[in-house]
Amino acid sequence: MRIFIGGVMQASNPGKGIVDQGYRRQIAAALKARWPDIEIVDPFSLHPNSVEYDDATARTTLFDMLARAASSDLVIAYVPTASMGTALEMYVAYQRGVPVITISPLATNWVVIALSRRVFPDLASFLAALAAVESPLALV
Repeated sequence: MRIFIGGVMQASNPGKGIVDQGYRRQIAAALKARWPDIEIVDPFSLHPNSVEYDDATARTTLFDMLARAASSDLVIAYVPTASMGTALEMYVAYQRGVPVITISPLATNWVVIALSRRVFPDLASFLAALAAVESPLALV
């Protein structure tokens, strides 16, 4: 099983700053602890210096990550605030029938509502639910 972890990186930062990516480690660690054989696709781990990419490399990377989200078995999206990149990942996954689970307090956001099969208000509630299921897909 391949699980894509999408989530906010730059948020609405007009510069090259990246928000804390610790949520990715927490999600990946919880998944691997329960199901060691799953494959985690983490865009930040694959491209930790992406804010320094030139425009052509950034474009190529964006479309590669969208293809990876669309070809995964599950997308877990962490959006404590709006994220254009994560919204795109959610959309392409949704279009391909890949289930999207979203961790977000934005429960009335149309993108979150329309593209998610399930929404958790925060990381703690997601991790608690994850610990109680036999498969990540059981959360859907």
